[in-house]
Formats: sequence, C-alpha cells, structure tokens
Amino acid sequence: MWQLHHFPLCPFSRKVRLLLSEKGVAYELWRENPWEARDEFRNLNPAIRTPVLRDADRDIVLIDSRAICEYFEETIDKSPMINGTAANRAEIRRLVALFDENFFADVTEKLLNERMKKRIVYRQSPDSRSLREAMKLAHEHLDYIDYLIDNRPWLAGATMSLADLAAAAQISVADYLGGIDWSNHEQARSWYSVFKSRPSFRPLLAERMDVIQPPSHYADVNA
Repeated sequence: MWQLHHFPLCPFSRKVRLLLSEKGVAYELWRENPWEARDEFRNLNPAIRTPVLRDADRDIVLIDSRAICEYFEETIDKSPMINGTAANRAEIRRLVALFDENFFADVTEKLLNERMKKRIVYRQSPDSRSLREAMKLAHEHLDYIDYLIDNRPWLAGATMSLADLAAAAQISVADYLGGIDWSNHEQARSWYSVFKSRPSFRPLLAERMDVIQPPSHYADVNA
C-alpha cells in the first residue's frame, strides 16, 4: 500500500490527499515534522519536504505534490483532474501554479510561519504586521476566486479539477490558522462550502494540531 509522508498543515500534502481520495487510491498516513529532519525522511527526500509518497513493495518513491498528482493522472482513469481540451488543461495547470506558488507565498507560508512554526518550533510570538499582510493578500486572492466563480462553475471550467483541489488545500490551511475572512466573498465561500461537504475533504477538517486549534467555523460545512 502507498505510504504518504505528510504534515497535517502542509497544503501540498492536503492537495495529494484530496486527489488520492477522489481517485479512490488507498494509502496510509505517516506523519513527518519536516523541521526535525529525520535521517529516514532525508533519505527519501533530500529536500526534507512533504509530501512524499512511497510504495515499499514496488520500490517506488514519488516526491513533489505536482509530480505525484501527475503520476496518478497518468495511471488512474477514475475522476480525471487535468482534463478537457489542451487549452483547458493548460488553464488547470496555470491555476494550480497560481495557488501552489503565489497563494502559498503570499498567505499560507506567512501564516504557517507566524502562527505555527514560531509557536511550536521557535517558541516566539507572531509578527502582527506579517499576519495583517497575509490576511490582506488573502482578500485579493479570494477576490480572484470570486471572479472565476462568477464566470465558471468551477475554477478552471465546467468540471472540478486539480485547480480546485490546489486552491482548497491552500485555503483550508489558511482557514485553520485564522487567516481567512469570508466577509464579502460569497462566491468563494459557496465554492469552498461545496468542498467542505465532499467525503474526500471531511478527514482533513476533522484533524487537529495538538496545540493549535482552528476557529469555530472551520469544519462547519454551512459556514
């Protein structure tokens, strides 16, 4: 069976978990705290980043969330997530990159550093200025999601795709850390509520960190 080395608040691990669940691929969760830099994990991925997906019986190790998602797109026909015309597939990949790179750098990474790493790893207080900047940029990203949903049923087109999974994974971590204000973002909120009600998403919403608790609305599919 596949073994997914993950960290609960790693958005890239969450994206892979969503894809595997949507495609019906069985896997076991193996928790990694990347800052511990365990030798066993370093041997799997010298970059010491989650996610890493391993099948020991077949001696397969997959590294990097995009590479992992593309692997299962090529090997599992069920629930294609990079589909449609060549132009539509390009749009899906564009949006995946937008959320994996821009949303992560603007919002998720800042929140993880200030509200998770500084508390658990460094024993420091968060920088309020950095938090305000992350939340401001989150509003801008939600504005863009509002625009997309005003013009499409899903972020990249007519059907759910890897773009939706990538965006929902990033937003779920930011929301857990209290960095999302849904005010005046009804389109984005409605789109995200659909994800919160999907069977693939429920395990993510049920997980809790030992010392960091999410806001009350986090797991409420109607919020």
